[in-house]
Amino acid sequence: MEKFTKISSIAAPLDRANIDTDAIIPKQFLKSIKRSGFGPNLFDEWRYEDHGEVGMDNSKRPLKKDFVLNQEQYQGAQILLARENFGCGSSREHAPWALEDYGFKAIIAPSFADIFYNNCFKNGLLPIVQSNEVMDELFAFKGEITIDLATQTIRTDSQTYDFEVDQERKRRLINGLDDIGLTLQYADEIKAFEVQYFKTYSWI
Repeated sequence: MEKFTKISSIAAPLDRANIDTDAIIPKQFLKSIKRSGFGPNLFDEWRYEDHGEVGMDNSKRPLKKDFVLNQEQYQGAQILLARENFGCGSSREHAPWALEDYGFKAIIAPSFADIFYNNCFKNGLLPIVQSNEVMDELFAFKGEITIDLATQTIRTDSQTYDFEVDQERKRRLINGLDDIGLTLQYADEIKAFEVQYFKTYSWI
């Protein structure tokens, strides 16, 4: 998992509440269990004029020009702004996979669905909770936003906002440790235990 320390980016403003995981990545794309390749189908029904299916050449599909991710000024955005209850609906881990594969590293919203929120940390995404008042200010701001995980701050050109994050989750993000990476930290101890175990129980 890629380390998360500090990012500076334009933020894509998705001014909607109750965005569910089927909107984030529609059900027809859930056939794959790989973590990569979902970015082109992120918000598929909102981005494209036609109906998307697995295996389609997305570069040839007609785009909805008024959708935020199709607008030139938000290309390359690493921060997504949204409204209440982001990531609600079914508990598909493909949703954070699609967001991460597209290029997002952080999502700022007033609230998140619990399972989606937990899945974000497991997949290198930073979900940040801010009040509706702060969200209004961020939606109105059109410049580059800096998110510093070490100091737990969001900065615009004139404002600084603090945010809360569980310290163990923060440590994992800063060090790029998913669940597998966390286990591999103890690889030497695990190997030593296995050697000793099979010496003691050589008959197994």
